[in-house]
Amino acid sequence: MLVKSWMTTDVITIDEETSVMKASQLMKENNVRRLPVMRKGQLVGIVSDRDLKEASPSKATTLDVHELYYLLSELKVKDIMSSNVATVGPDETVEIAAVRMLENGISGLPVVEEGRLVGILTQKDVFKVLISITGIYRGGVQFAFNLSDRPGSIKEVADVIRAYGGSMVSILSSYDSCEEGCRNVYIRIDSLPEAKLKALIAELEQNFILIHVSKDQLKSV
Repeated sequence: MLVKSWMTTDVITIDEETSVMKASQLMKENNVRRLPVMRKGQLVGIVSDRDLKEASPSKATTLDVHELYYLLSELKVKDIMSSNVATVGPDETVEIAAVRMLENGISGLPVVEEGRLVGILTQKDVFKVLISITGIYRGGVQFAFNLSDRPGSIKEVADVIRAYGGSMVSILSSYDSCEEGCRNVYIRIDSLPEAKLKALIAELEQNFILIHVSKDQLKSV
């Protein structure tokens, strides 16, 4: 999945000479947590709501309200922005973008193509990708298996599920928290009649290492 398919293209930006007060107002009005900072059409930094909070005077300040407003109106975005900006390209994968966010401790990445800002990818967008690939909106039952890491091991499980009329929505695997020579596999299926589901679970438990069965209830979300 590529960044360009999930990024927001209607990006709200701000000039580096804009006041901190104006930047804060823009964030609140548009319900965003970060603003790319531009200089003559080029990305030069990013300012976050955390930057604004850190730049604001403490509540314990002795300044009166007029002095506070003056201070915030004089302080420019360029004075508090992060200039060493981590970015991602539109043709890079969402996975590499997620790694970049995690490794840099940030919750959003400007998307840059040939030096131009073309979008922004946020944690919310990554969550949308996660929901999409797991298929939770389509299938309410997830099976988790510990399987041998060899060709055909997933097919053996899938054949049993199909034999009970199970329609698979997604298949994911992970090597984390798993011993060498095995992997954890997560298969989500459409709902089955309760009797069929119980019989399926019984056969899966008999023939495979079934870690858990989760029946997701989206109504409770």
